[in-house]
Parts: sequence; C-alpha cells; structure tokens
Amino acid sequence: MSTIRLREKLDANQFFVVPGIQDMITAVIADRVGFDVVYGTGYWLTASAYGLPDAGIASYTQMLDRMATLVRTSRAAVIADADTGYGGLLNVHHTVRGYEAAGVSGIQIEDQEFPKKCGHTPFKRLVPTVDMVEKIKVACDARVDPRNTLIIARTDARQSEGMDGALLRAEAYRAAGADVIFVEALTSEEEMRTACARIDAPMMANMADGGLTPVLPAAVLAEIGYAFAIYPSMTSLVAAAAMEQALIRLKTDGVSQAADIAMFDFRTFCGLIGFEDVWAFERKWGRDGG
Repeated sequence: MSTIRLREKLDANQFFVVPGIQDMITAVIADRVGFDVVYGTGYWLTASAYGLPDAGIASYTQMLDRMATLVRTSRAAVIADADTGYGGLLNVHHTVRGYEAAGVSGIQIEDQEFPKKCGHTPFKRLVPTVDMVEKIKVACDARVDPRNTLIIARTDARQSEGMDGALLRAEAYRAAGADVIFVEALTSEEEMRTACARIDAPMMANMADGGLTPVLPAAVLAEIGYAFAIYPSMTSLVAAAAMEQALIRLKTDGVSQAADIAMFDFRTFCGLIGFEDVWAFERKWGRDGG
C-alpha cells in the first residue's frame, strides 16, 4: 500500500522538489542523498528499460513492473506516471488498483488519447473533457486508501486548446476529485503564475530540462504557488552525458579512469545495492569450498 508521506508533505504546505527516477541505480542514489519523494517517470523508465520512446509503446504490465520495482528499491514515496490509465474506464480502474497495491503514493493520469505522446513532443491528441472527467472519477473510486493514494490529473491541452482551454480542463478535473493538478507544457513564467492563481488545488510543476516549460529555481516556483515540482529528466540527462564522456575517453585513450572523470566508489555502491546483506548471509550460511 501507499505511504502517508506524500499526503503529509502536501498537508504541510511547504514546497518540495521531486527527482525523476529512470532506473534503480538512480533510486538508491536518491535514497543516499535523502529525497523522501521520487517520481517514476514514464519517459525515462521506458527509455532505460526498453530503449523505446515515450509514445504509448510500453504496456501497463511493463510499467507496473517498473513502478513496483522502484517502490521495492526506494525508501521514498513514489509518484508514478500512469499515462492515460492505459485505455478506457475499466483500464483506469485496473491501473489504479495495480499501482496502489504495488505501493505507489501518487498516480498521474493524463487526458491524451491512447496511445499517448511525451508532453513536450508534437502530435498529441486529447480526449474530450467529459471522458477525462469520468476517468478521474473512476480513478478516485478505485482507490482502497483515498486519503493516501493521490490522483494527479494532467492536462496536455495548452498546445491544442490554448491557455484558457487548458485551465478549463484543469478546473473540471479538480471538480471531478483529482487531488493534484498538473497543467503540462506551459511556455512561460506568466502562464505558470496564471495557472496557479486560477486553479484552487495543489499544483505540480514539471521542470523538464530541454522541454517547453522554463526551468525556474525552486524558490521561484514556491513563490508562484506550486506545491511541488518534478524534475523527470535531470538525472537521466546528466548520467547520459557522464557516460558518453567516459566512453569517449575509453575509446580514444584506452583508459577507464581519469582525473577529470568522476567515478562512484565501487565498495560504497556495493553497500547501496545490498551486497552487505548478501555477504552477511554467506557468512552465516555459506559452506567452505572443498
């Protein structure tokens, strides 16, 4: 079941930041740094696991497995990207039940047609507002723990229906019972301020490096009125850049270590990933060879 941590942080009315997690190495590092809420990003978990774009190709079963693994690996509360709920109303019900049983604390559902597209890429198509309202009502009703399993409603209407259309959808989604509202792909600080001033709900900001929305300091986001912000792409893009640099050095110089390339301590990482428990088990139960 979900933890109470995400609900408690929202109730405290103190802005917080949430890193995106693309794999379980990132999950254990986020634990080490001390994050108590993390974001299971659909884009980057799909990319890391399957080498595929965030275009509705990964199935509910595949993403449930990734989210359940993240919950099991991380000590933090997990907000999970659930795309469109993976189909119609029955699919939404099944998705919420599955994610909640896996231990997810926040379930994000968006108003795109299935299959969906990444919110910061073109060719997004939306379902009618009334259809998304029904999805939100079904999602809220499906929860076993309605207080601590939060439904996050995302609208991708900014690019196709304009700012007014996106905000009308956001208001309807809040009225349908969504706990948190996520107006995706806003294009300016002014739009972000307008959204937070108009929507009477906890608001989530998406600080997607390289996306359509300006990436602002946390202090500015708090002043604007957001409850929290996700940073879905930061760890993935930083890791990709570091890996490319190291691989170039290996290819050109034939070395795996260099003074200007940071490398995590192997022994420390073994502890983070759980090898100390394995070694303790071996000491207790292992037999001497021969």
